[in-house]
Amino acid sequence: MEKLRTTYGLDVKFTHFPLHPETPTEGQPRTPSPARDGRMKSLMEQERLPYSSERNMSYNSRLAQELAKWAESQGKGYEIHDPLFRAYFVDVNNIGKRDVLVAIAGTAGLPRDEAEEALVSQSFKEAVDADWKRCAELGVTAVPTFVVGPSSNLRTGRNAYALVGAHPYEELEKLVQRAS
Repeated sequence: MEKLRTTYGLDVKFTHFPLHPETPTEGQPRTPSPARDGRMKSLMEQERLPYSSERNMSYNSRLAQELAKWAESQGKGYEIHDPLFRAYFVDVNNIGKRDVLVAIAGTAGLPRDEAEEALVSQSFKEAVDADWKRCAELGVTAVPTFVVGPSSNLRTGRNAYALVGAHPYEELEKLVQRAS
């Protein structure tokens, strides 16, 4: 994303998606899928991104989404994305736990005490709810979904293009070029 953002001057906005909201805070075991995990690992290696194939648990990301919304309000929405990704996909941390998220906020240069207050008060719950509603309205059914162009046009297909799933950089670049 960073390379696309800087190369094409993109204004990247993250919209949060309810990926398995039924997952308990303590997490649940992942169903092994060698094909899926192998494809993901291959894509990550191709892009020189870290990834752990040792993930055997899935965690509820709702609280992490609220942290990300708070970070956006602090002008650090983009900066929190990579530490959250690393915590979940590389370090295999439970991003449903408040103490884990507060530590992640600190690594992103955000004040830990304010992050904790935002999480305890759930002051960004409604913002995440609005994102979930928007995803439903746009017909988003999986993550990641990349949308280039006015997302309000996604349903009509006019001047908005989408790509679903993890893809190599070249495919994302084609999406951006197509929308230009």
